[in-house]
Amino acid sequence: MQQDHTLSDIRRRSFISTMSLFFQSGYSAFLGLIANLILTILLSPQIFGIYITVLSIIAFLNYFSDIGLAGALIQKKEISEDDLATTFTVQQILILTLIAIGFLSASFISNFYKLPADGTLLYQALLVSFFISSLKTIPSVLLERKIKFEKIVLVQVIENTVFYLAVSVFALLGYGLTSFTIGVFLRAFTGLVVMYSISFWLPKIWISKKSLKKLLSFGIPFQASSFLAIFKDDLIILYLGKVVGFEGLGYIGWAKKWADAPMRIIMDNVNKVLFPLLSRYQDQKEKLKSLSEKILYYQTALIAPTFVGMAITMQYFVSAIPNYQKWQPALPLFYIFALSSLILSFSAPFMNLFNALGKVKLSFTFMTFFTVLTWTLTPLFIKMYGYYGFPLVHLIISLSFVLVLFAAKRVFKFRFWEPVYRFLLSSFIMGGILLALTTTFNIQSKYFVALLVIIGVISYSVAVTFLFGVNAKKELQFFLSKKT
Repeated sequence: MQQDHTLSDIRRRSFISTMSLFFQSGYSAFLGLIANLILTILLSPQIFGIYITVLSIIAFLNYFSDIGLAGALIQKKEISEDDLATTFTVQQILILTLIAIGFLSASFISNFYKLPADGTLLYQALLVSFFISSLKTIPSVLLERKIKFEKIVLVQVIENTVFYLAVSVFALLGYGLTSFTIGVFLRAFTGLVVMYSISFWLPKIWISKKSLKKLLSFGIPFQASSFLAIFKDDLIILYLGKVVGFEGLGYIGWAKKWADAPMRIIMDNVNKVLFPLLSRYQDQKEKLKSLSEKILYYQTALIAPTFVGMAITMQYFVSAIPNYQKWQPALPLFYIFALSSLILSFSAPFMNLFNALGKVKLSFTFMTFFTVLTWTLTPLFIKMYGYYGFPLVHLIISLSFVLVLFAAKRVFKFRFWEPVYRFLLSSFIMGGILLALTTTFNIQSKYFVALLVIIGVISYSVAVTFLFGVNAKKELQFFLSKKT
């Protein structure tokens, strides 16, 4: 009976955490959309490209910040104060070293990318915020282990509110790129204060050799995979900024940002909860089978219609927003990125599952393959197709999702088509209806876009409910039920 209560409690906490993360992402996406509209109306594609480039530099530094120790704390079944102090101390040593290198390299980076003075200031501000944000790691890990993401969400909601409001207000006041600098500082300080008020942990400077050895046995391969991800995604952005120029990078960044939005909002949030959850069941094959099929089921229910709807309505959205037509050249890039992201969504949960099960070498092997493929094909495709080359490479790599599925099936048996087919078919039905409407009524109006969204939601819901018998009410009751 106690075990049943524990399982049901974990399920409800996982559901509450996931819904909290969805709220945070939806709220942040809404704020980001408003801020993005303001910024992309007021600022040029070149300034937008500079911001993306500088963010990628800081993201690159971030992956050296704790050599996977935070992930090891979450994956580990039991942790001690020595584990926490060791992780914090090692992380701060690494971060302060990276920040020193970052400041010493500021002149070289500014000259290499021909950054304006306010671009260099933004880079330095992000370095400082990088250190401030690192102080939140241990309090955040403690909340993640308890699957209490709703408290982490509160911090993120406050941070994002401060950031987007600051950036929007100062952009409207004519501060240009400096708007990002001000927003970055305000977000970092606000987040630190709020996090410690919710999950206080007294920082301790101490390194236990025993703890460090155990944490590194998982952390180094885990972080190696993360490093390859940054090498594949963020360093390639730095390369693109040099070879296609900031305007071309601005188009790529705009298209990828919109195409990745469903993945960031849905997949990233689900994976955050799944990592500590799956780690609890790493020795139970049947439980893993059930969880993996449920992951495919629910993520496809949300992601598939979102991608199809975005692909059909994006051109009308761009046309309907004042001064937004300048992003028309990026639409073909968006369609390619959207297709590749939809395909990748089917393999992403299993990469996370490999890590949760401690099979970090397997995920590292896949990341090595993806990284080599990216850096081998991108220069060639850029030379052949200009800035269309990178999204085409992204699409080619996404097709390798079948290899990840085959590897997962070797770990434990699960069904792939059964959990996803009803939602894919319903999405295509919705897409057919929307295409028929847009072909018949070629109207460039924000009201037409809103109407398409409403019709899309209704047609998808009808198809899922009446053609495939999905009962949303029963699905919700399952998660909130105290039964296992």
